[in-house]
Amino acid sequence: MGLRRILVTCACVVAASAAVIAQQQVTICTPATQLTLSVSFYDELRQSCYGLKPIVKEGTSVIYPERGNGNLVYPAYGISCPDIAAIAVTHADGDMTLDFEVSGVATETIDGATITTIGLKDRVYPFYVDVCYKTWPDCDVIETWTEIRHDEEGLVTLRRYASGHLLIEGKDVWISHLSGSWADEAQLVEEPLTAGSKEIKNSDGVRNSQTSHAEVMISLDGRARENSGRVIGAALCYSGNYALRFDTRDEYTYLHHNENGTFTALAANDSGHSFYAGINEENSQYTLKSGEVFVTPTLAITYSNEGLGGVSRNFHTWARAHRIANCDRLRKVLLNSWEGVYFDVDETKMFAMMDSFAKLGGELFVMDDGWFGNGEYRRVDDKAALGDWETDTLKLPNGIDGLIRHAHRCGIKFGIWIEPEMTNISSRLYEEHPDWVIKPLKRGVVTGRGRTQAVLDLSNPAVQDFVFGVVDRLMTRYPGIDYIKWDANMPIRCQGSQYLAPDEQSHLYIEYHRGLMSVLQRIRAKYPDLTMQACASGGGRANYGLLPYFDEFWVSDNTDALKRIYMQWGTSYFFPAIAMGSHVSASPNHQTNRKLPLKFRTDVAMSGRMGVELDPTTLNESESKVIARAIESYKLIRPVVQHGDLYRLISPYEGNGIASIEYVSSDKERAVLFWWRFNSIEGDSKPVILSGLDPDKQYTITELNDIAGGKLPFEGQTFTGAYLMREGLQIPTGYTGYEDGDNYSSRVLLLSPATED
Repeated sequence: MGLRRILVTCACVVAASAAVIAQQQVTICTPATQLTLSVSFYDELRQSCYGLKPIVKEGTSVIYPERGNGNLVYPAYGISCPDIAAIAVTHADGDMTLDFEVSGVATETIDGATITTIGLKDRVYPFYVDVCYKTWPDCDVIETWTEIRHDEEGLVTLRRYASGHLLIEGKDVWISHLSGSWADEAQLVEEPLTAGSKEIKNSDGVRNSQTSHAEVMISLDGRARENSGRVIGAALCYSGNYALRFDTRDEYTYLHHNENGTFTALAANDSGHSFYAGINEENSQYTLKSGEVFVTPTLAITYSNEGLGGVSRNFHTWARAHRIANCDRLRKVLLNSWEGVYFDVDETKMFAMMDSFAKLGGELFVMDDGWFGNGEYRRVDDKAALGDWETDTLKLPNGIDGLIRHAHRCGIKFGIWIEPEMTNISSRLYEEHPDWVIKPLKRGVVTGRGRTQAVLDLSNPAVQDFVFGVVDRLMTRYPGIDYIKWDANMPIRCQGSQYLAPDEQSHLYIEYHRGLMSVLQRIRAKYPDLTMQACASGGGRANYGLLPYFDEFWVSDNTDALKRIYMQWGTSYFFPAIAMGSHVSASPNHQTNRKLPLKFRTDVAMSGRMGVELDPTTLNESESKVIARAIESYKLIRPVVQHGDLYRLISPYEGNGIASIEYVSSDKERAVLFWWRFNSIEGDSKPVILSGLDPDKQYTITELNDIAGGKLPFEGQTFTGAYLMREGLQIPTGYTGYEDGDNYSSRVLLLSPATED
């Protein structure tokens, strides 16, 4: 009888069976999902199934039939060469093969999480891999990673070292992922998996979400649907270069261990897709010392039969509870100075912006680039002073202290911009430490932004101390700083570390991010309550590798509200609103030159972590009232937007000029509906069908930010959740008080308990 494959995506439905069961089964459980692994009779760790937990009747036992050997959980190169490997090495003696057997299974509980570790040992060499799984009792995400070590005499070269691998069944499998460029991040891409290979990767070295993202959704039932269908989500939690790989074949080859120690190749003819995720090994071979442990980044996976939306909500719940810094706290409404004044920072302007913003109801003022540098290296543009983190006393005669005191008088908090991983070659720092920048030993510095910017070598402990010191000195001198915007505007443009040894140069990309993690861990240990934003030329650092140390990220340098609808739609596939900085900016927009109504701009910003990015002193009375009203409204709905469950209702990609999303509080008492129209439409659009409500509750509709003076047909009316999820709301597309009412309109609707006044 031929070998029959058990695929990771088979439904976890238990039925009585006389089939021979495996020697041991390992189940990795979340509240609603389960990943089942088996240890075969040949001591191999194989995948069985991943999906919703089986429904078991009371009083019955669960028996998972052995429906075949399944696919290896962590396939190794050398014995099964035709298949892509999750791990590939060169041993100290030059041998390139691995063949693992299970050496043990252990489970422990740490800080409320269950960690299951399955030990693998090579049958010949003293080479070991621990495959680790972590689950939480309050979310349906499984975290997996590997820990690799050896006791060989000499160095072992790691040529491939994936964090995880899944085999996915089906002939009509689609993937949804994000792509883009500067000012056009997080654009949604949907495509089928066809025969051959598909790779999503990054090799920037510093930023890893400017173009592609390290997250993907895998639809098992054809093209993905928002609210139905089986979908697996995967997110690699890493801040550096990564690779997500799919290999699709109509036939897979498996090896059968014979009793005499030989192998027989067997074929399975069902189509399948191997998925691998981990560090991008290109130019990053790692030489592993005896006794050293190489820990791969975490791969987070989740499953839902409620389509893309179900996977998104699973990720959001996990992220708010366990992956983003300080998610128990609501985010403040802030004003960032960048688009208001750019580098033209001075004390008088900063004071005036604070005064105006405080009157609008703002809570936090953030001074962006341009505040530092003295003498010959002043920060008047992007060509000098990075690394010289001393206040420019010509611009700010009363220093940072003077700004903090003024913010306090205004009743708001103060924040500041830094770019501590970078330097300009026109700086005192570079003059004193030219050996601290990334460059080959025998070549010159390759610069970026301003034609003078270089990247500091975070593999060097002295550089790590310096970068930590940038934050530590600021916070020690000015403990009133509430917020830091941490930027990173340049990739690694040349391979070369002046610190790493000649035989460790291929470690640079990995050691850079190890150094960055070390710095961030030190900062968070000393300043746990400091709010920090991850920015990198806009949206270059939206990843779950960094977010344990950051409260939020900057989605894009493009603040155009129409573009933001698309970018924030894509970003929401994997990240919750509380992490997405979204700002009201000027019109015409500074990036696109598009003119958009102010209310439209505020209504888009309110769907994320709301902020403002313009000079408030230039607003007229009418504009000030619109923004003040929006800030007041946002404070009302902030708990629902930042902590609620997201439902994407109408896609901007498919809505014919309409887009809509909804947030629902966890107790389903309140909801907020956002609706935007950005094309001229003949007649009324289709009703907006709401989701996620309690069908038995009654909700009263209130429009927020209304500037037209007229009521919507359903304003103040009460509807059951069942009605709103069946019939929806017919939102008029006509004039809403805009200066450009023909092309743009928007609505923000609050659904509150009917018993409230």
